[in-house]
Amino acid sequence: MKQKYKFFDDIATADAAFEAYGKDLPELFTNAALATFSVMADLKKVAPKAKKKIVLKNPKAEGLLFDFIQELIYLKDAEYMLFSKFTVKVADGKLTATAFGEHINPEKHQLLTDVKAMTLHMYSVQQTKSGWKAFIILDT
Repeated sequence: MKQKYKFFDDIATADAAFEAYGKDLPELFTNAALATFSVMADLKKVAPKAKKKIVLKNPKAEGLLFDFIQELIYLKDAEYMLFSKFTVKVADGKLTATAFGEHINPEKHQLLTDVKAMTLHMYSVQQTKSGWKAFIILDT
């Protein structure tokens, strides 16, 4: 599975809609996080200088992914951070992740769209023959 994510311009006009893919849940979560931050900024300009540890529990993969993306959006807002690299472990309803990035610097980072939240509208997480996929709409 080479494609990490794919955006859909015609589904949610005021929001950002995408599918994320992964051979397993950690890769799916990583690619969903990358897609989320690619809506906000050019990830090539976000250096993985600082790191934030994230630990979450939810018995369902759908809930865990939702909580993870919401936590990343919270860190963007509360700590003014952008992230461009992730290490993710998912096992037994527990996520342990590290997000790597840096504080937003208007001179370095051209901000694209502000993501306010992830929505539950059309949200899905599915296991497929080739791995996992999630459909996500971000409220912008």
